[in-house]
Amino acid sequence: MNWEYSLSGLLVGLLVGITGVGGGSLMTPLLVFLFGFKPSVAVGTDLLFAAITKTVGVGVHHTKHSSVDWKVVTWLAVGSIPFAIATLLVLKHLMDIGKEITGAITFTLGVALLLTAVSLLVRSFLIRRAGKADVPKDQENDLEVIGRFHKLQIPATILTGAVLGVLVTLSSVGAGALGTVALLFLYPKMKTVKIVGTDLAHAIPLTAVAGFGHWTLGNVDFVLLGSLLIGSFPGIWVGSHISAKIPERYLRPTLATILLLIGVKFVLA
Repeated sequence: MNWEYSLSGLLVGLLVGITGVGGGSLMTPLLVFLFGFKPSVAVGTDLLFAAITKTVGVGVHHTKHSSVDWKVVTWLAVGSIPFAIATLLVLKHLMDIGKEITGAITFTLGVALLLTAVSLLVRSFLIRRAGKADVPKDQENDLEVIGRFHKLQIPATILTGAVLGVLVTLSSVGAGALGTVALLFLYPKMKTVKIVGTDLAHAIPLTAVAGFGHWTLGNVDFVLLGSLLIGSFPGIWVGSHISAKIPERYLRPTLATILLLIGVKFVLA
């Protein structure tokens, strides 16, 4: 175990607990810039880290409160899992023929961080809009009723899953903040608590498949993974308890600005 990695896990856990932003948006840039890990190793390790921490989150909170729409999770996974596997196969092929994949991962990571920064700024607006929706109790699980695209709701959900599958596999970013905003846009009449739970439940198989694939490619550092987990759990717990005391109108724009700057740096690199 490395105490510096555990401390980083603690700090990222605090920010995740306070802001609700996915850990990949914070952890992967930290591993690359502060500790000098290759982007591929940072992404692979963070994907398994996310799969474990998100599993705990669903087990503790969302299954107990029935706040997961499993139909939406299924349709998202129909798009995300095959595209995640296809992305991994492309990465493996590039590595087998001696092509360097760092550039592709770095660029995609930058794009994902830029999108996450934008999502932080629009998330509150979408949540307020969703809060005004009034759906009869017996229609809350009808995807065409609660969805934006009605008859095309399922294809739109599958397509969104496909985009997330590629983005998350290449960058480890997107399963949290971007997934939530995508669902808020796709399902404006779905309850916010169910949006969060559904996104979290979908992120588990996606990050697990992508993380396992990166493991087979040699992109996972298990000493780093264990150290991060040791620090992150208490960090998330403390952060979630103090989040109500920190004004969101200041915190989210500040975090969005930081992610924007980091994203630009990755894209230009």
